[in-house]
Parts: sequence; C-alpha cells; structure tokens
Amino acid sequence: MFTHFAVTKIYPVKKILLITLISLMSGWSFTSSAQAGGDGVFEFLNLPNSARIAGLGSNFLAINDNDVTLSLANPSLITEKMHNNLALSFVDYYTDINYGFAQYGRTFNTAGTFVGTMQFISYGSFTEADEAGVKYGEFGASEYALNVGWGRWLTPKFSIGANAKMIYSYFYIENSFGIAVDVAGSYQSPDSSFTASVIFSNIGYQVVPYTNQGSEPLPFEIRAGLSKRFEHVPFRISVLLTHLEKWDLSYDNPNDPANGTDPLTGEVNEVSGVEEFADNFMRHIVFGGELYLGKHLSLQGGYNYQRRQEMKVSGKSGLVGFSFGAGVKVSKFSISYARSTYHLAGSPNYFTFTFNLDEFVKN
Repeated sequence: MFTHFAVTKIYPVKKILLITLISLMSGWSFTSSAQAGGDGVFEFLNLPNSARIAGLGSNFLAINDNDVTLSLANPSLITEKMHNNLALSFVDYYTDINYGFAQYGRTFNTAGTFVGTMQFISYGSFTEADEAGVKYGEFGASEYALNVGWGRWLTPKFSIGANAKMIYSYFYIENSFGIAVDVAGSYQSPDSSFTASVIFSNIGYQVVPYTNQGSEPLPFEIRAGLSKRFEHVPFRISVLLTHLEKWDLSYDNPNDPANGTDPLTGEVNEVSGVEEFADNFMRHIVFGGELYLGKHLSLQGGYNYQRRQEMKVSGKSGLVGFSFGAGVKVSKFSISYARSTYHLAGSPNYFTFTFNLDEFVKN
C-alpha cells in the first residue's frame, strides 16, 4: 500500500506599523532561500481567486475600485465600501481538479473593514493500489485556507492592509498545517486614476509538516504593481512586478532549442548576456489591460511572459501566457468570466459572482 502521496500538479497606526515590521523580519528568516515556485508547500495560495484577476494575467492587482475579490491578493485595497459584499468564485481547472473561493466584507465603526475568505482546492479522487495492481479503494487530496484580511486608509493617498491565514493540506494519509500573513501598502493619486501597491505575501511557517523530515518553505513572494486609468479613454493599464525577492527565474529546459545543442552540428546554442538579462527581466513582468464599455460591461486581457516561457511547446506556442476575461453587471449581480491559457493541453475557466447583500434588503 502507499505510505505517502504527493500531488505534482483596533490597533493605533504606530502599533500596526511595528507589527508589520516584525512580521517582515520574521518572514525573511523563514524564507532566506526563497524559490520561485515548486520547491515549497501550499502553492495553491498563489492561484488567482477571481475571474477578473485571472483575466488580467496574474494573481495580484493594484486597482482601487472597491472590488472585494481583489482584497485577498492585495489587502491594502480593502475599503469600507466592501461592507456586506459577497463574492463566490469557482475554477474549472485541469482534469477533475477544481478550486474555489467565498469572500465576505464587513465594516466595523472602530476596527475598520475586514474581509473573510475561505478557499479550497480539490485534486479529485484516486485509486489506491499496490505494485501488483491490487486495488484497496479510493482516496482524495485537497487543501484549504481560511483568510482574514484587514485594511485601512491612513490618509486619502496611503493605505495599509494585512491577511492572516490558517492553512490545512490533506494528501492521502499525510496532512499538514501552516500559518501565514501578507502585509501590503498602496498609494493612490488624488484623482484616483493611479494606484501603486507592494505586498509581502505568504510570510509564514509550516507548523505541522507532512513527514518527519522537517518543515518546508511557504511560497513567499514580494510583488509590486501599478495601474493607470486614462482620463479621456475608457481603458486602464496594469503592470505587475513578480518575485522581486529573486532575480533569476529561469531554469534549464532540455526541450528549449535556445539552451540546447544543435542536432546537426552538435554545437551548443549559447545565449548572449543581453538576451539572458532581457529574458530574466521580462519574467518578472505581467501586463494587463481593462476596457470599460459603459458602466456595466468590461473586457480584460493579460500577458504573462514567465508563464509563456515555462509552459509553451517549442515550435507551437499558441496563446500560452495570454488571458482574456469579461465582466457584466446584471441587476444586483456582477458576473465575471475569464479564460487563462497555461498550456496547449487546455485553459482553465474562471467564474465569479459578486453582489451586495444590502441591495436585497427592502427599505
């Protein structure tokens, strides 16, 4: 029988700032050897939690327009206008893998605004068998996280926010528990057309490891982003900087001709220093754009260079790295859909429903 299963696939402001600083220092001690991905645990924390975010190409945005779904990726965007907002997201991932989110915002007079988020990912069901093919039944694998986010605007231009996370993971007979926090800050221009944010995400610790080999690192990451909505054009551009804690995000890909050997001459295809620098630089950048067609319809598009370089098939790249989405306001509901191309094998579908519970209460 299998013995282990793994899936590849209202504090004053001064006190808040002090806690944030301590958290950052602690986070660096936990993540001094931070990796870009795939080398730690709880990677599901970095999955896009709404169709709008996925449509813009990443899992983080710097857009301040009171969208409660953005609060998980950037808690410094939490505002009191998210009070009684409820958002439900579901993602039809690959094969029988799916994940989802439920988010709710609540404002308290003295404490500020909080957003609670419950997220899960289910990897489906698996058949347990030994090396002889004898079947013993089926088992599942899933991961969960309970997030509580808080945010407050210190001035009309500056805001701060934080998420506290409790994480549980279950793979066959192995399970794990962890805790983490995000800390973020944002700047907004006086006319609200420009927003810039920075976040230190997944600062934490694996309290209960899967095995007795010790704790593994969490997917710590430093991200920054900015967005600009143009005055005379109904369009907003978004630029995100990912993995600022690590410069080199490349890896040796034996299927990449640029890093391989010429099959005819046997010579190594060397990459110049300029090309290597440009490639590493672009791996940190995600571009997104949002077009507003009236007050009730928006279209999103994004381009993730790193995703394209890592997931494309040589000679047949297709739309890998590109994402598209749309959002529409229908009566009391906001409905969003996105499709993000990770690989030629298929593209996940994202669905998000958002509404304000106050609108259903009769005066």
